[in-house]
Amino acid sequence: MGINVSRQTDLASNPLLQQFVGRSHIAPDDEFWSKLLNYNITMPENTQDQLNLDSRLESLCQSFISHNLKTGNFGSLITVFLTKTSELLSLSDQESNMHIWQTFNALFIIRSLVKYITETGSEFQLLQHFEAMPNEEFLKAEEEAAAGTQPESTTIAVEATENDDPSATLKAAAAAAAVMVDGSKFETFIDAIFNLIVVIPVKEFTYHLHLEAVNTLITLLSVHLFTQQPTDKSIIFRTVYKCQHANVLMSALLHFVARLIEVPQTMFGSSTAGSFVFGIAESLLSIFTFRKQQDVLSATHSTGSELPQQFRSHYPLANQSLLLILILTNHCTTKENSYRSSLFGCADSKDVANKDGATFHIDFGAVYETLCRIVTIDQATLLLYLLLHRNERFYRFVMAQQDLEKLVTPILQTLYHAPDSTSHHIYMSLIVLLILSEDDSFNKNVHNIMLKNITWYTERTISEISLGGLLILVVIRTIQYNMLKMRDKYLHTNCLAALANMSGQFRNLHPYVAQRLISLFETLAKKHTRLDAQLKEPVNSAVFVNVSTTPEDMLQDLTVLEEVLRMVLEILNSCLSNQLVYCPNLVYTLLYKRSVFEGFRSHHAFQDIIQNIDMVVGFFSSRLQRVQEQRGELGVNEVFEVISKGASQWSSDRLRKFPDLKFKYVEEDAPEEFFIPYVWTLVCKYGCVHFSSESIKGVTTEISC
Repeated sequence: MGINVSRQTDLASNPLLQQFVGRSHIAPDDEFWSKLLNYNITMPENTQDQLNLDSRLESLCQSFISHNLKTGNFGSLITVFLTKTSELLSLSDQESNMHIWQTFNALFIIRSLVKYITETGSEFQLLQHFEAMPNEEFLKAEEEAAAGTQPESTTIAVEATENDDPSATLKAAAAAAAVMVDGSKFETFIDAIFNLIVVIPVKEFTYHLHLEAVNTLITLLSVHLFTQQPTDKSIIFRTVYKCQHANVLMSALLHFVARLIEVPQTMFGSSTAGSFVFGIAESLLSIFTFRKQQDVLSATHSTGSELPQQFRSHYPLANQSLLLILILTNHCTTKENSYRSSLFGCADSKDVANKDGATFHIDFGAVYETLCRIVTIDQATLLLYLLLHRNERFYRFVMAQQDLEKLVTPILQTLYHAPDSTSHHIYMSLIVLLILSEDDSFNKNVHNIMLKNITWYTERTISEISLGGLLILVVIRTIQYNMLKMRDKYLHTNCLAALANMSGQFRNLHPYVAQRLISLFETLAKKHTRLDAQLKEPVNSAVFVNVSTTPEDMLQDLTVLEEVLRMVLEILNSCLSNQLVYCPNLVYTLLYKRSVFEGFRSHHAFQDIIQNIDMVVGFFSSRLQRVQEQRGELGVNEVFEVISKGASQWSSDRLRKFPDLKFKYVEEDAPEEFFIPYVWTLVCKYGCVHFSSESIKGVTTEISC
């Protein structure tokens, strides 16, 4: 401590820290705080760093728990922090550098203690420490002890030994000094954190202060991980969610994400002269004074496992702000949530005609560009989902973009590498595609965007393909992967719904895409035939070699399979009914593979729709036969010539009419049951704050820090 760099190995024996957590009260105006807060410390960058720091702080934290409810030193530190935060708002850059440093240090100590109490105690005990102040009896005893006289009554603090159970220490300390909790000081502290994030502009030497403020909010809200009480009973959640400035906070956080500012090489670098505080409007819209490095993140050059680590290490403020947005918007969804409303109601700052009723304004172009770069990261996909699903302005903005491949291709890459992603990430990526496919202009435009040399698609070398064709290939592959590995009915449904929405606009399908569409039906048909045969065998037959698969299970699988087969046929029919003239490769493949439909012509679940496919196949077969009789054996080019000429004479009126395939994503009831565990899993896995996984009990056993 002091002006020297603090080594973690020295923390437990540091005299200033020992005094802070000791028996004596330290007033907020004491010179002690200036000494304590003049230090540099290496921030923990990973789980191991955090574990090392936690172990070094263990004895200090236990001593703090034992004494603070009597000394009130934590309250004094909070007061010092509040004072310094207030002073920052009236200082120039040059004057504020030392203040920034000390404010950051105070906040880091506060967050470290909050994290310890949260992981080892209760929310009420945490708030007790916020509000604790030394009583007159304690101060009098201190004065008498300092004067060398015997106090009239002896106050014994609860000591923590090396082997003490932290939770027992907490309880004993609480019992020794009951502290009334009205939450007033905590509310003031939250307001100060919001001011740091919103009012003070991000510059090179303020970057880590903003990051620490965001991390502190995440740490406070992590109380959800360590308790089983509902959030509506939590004083911390109630305080954060009753904030009157949700719009400006959400605006600031989304700006941090969109601007994607790289972390400075030094924590508190030099600053330029001039006014430090510009006011909220300028601070949120000002140009940052330090350089962006656009080449740090690249979805095309990074693997799925590398990109999240790069994002966290190079852009920690954007990473943590994104996670905090997800926490704030996904909790408390059944009641009034001003953060959620704020995110869903924001508007494009460049769209002059569409600003009425907006909660805040932000450059949608910057948000879109950033999401394109990081959409292969779990938390970015989730933010994209929220914006597309709930913010109509942002949805319309995305639909109007001419470079949709920048957004869609990385999502397809995530799906293609499904084994490297979580089932939640795959599911959300598919939901995003489904939401995009609800728009007819999207379904049309994706077939006009041509892609070259998609190196990550390794099943077949394709020199050029439309974005729509690539989308069909990847979704078909996802269906087949799901059949083999995951067997998730909802995943099937979402895949097929996206293809169904697009099917009426299928155009210029690559020969390989047409083959894969028919092969999907062929693969499913073979599986259907096998299952049907097995079910018709006697129960004691050798067919039932797998005793874990009952006839009831197989019947259920058969029912799901028939639903999928029916959907694939409807997709083919929709394309033939609406776009036959533009899909010669699909007609060619149908003619070549007509035999795969034979076993289903008389099946009650399929015969009506197969009649349409048979009519198309019959029409072109007869034309090919006539030409063949005239010219002899036809080559591939000649076959396509016949198909092309026949398509110009084809009338879709011949086909039986079926309802248009239109599917719309609808969020299921009780979304919190899915999203809250998912969000906190992302916070633990990808966040810069590392929590004790052994203490987590309030969310899900799947979470691991």
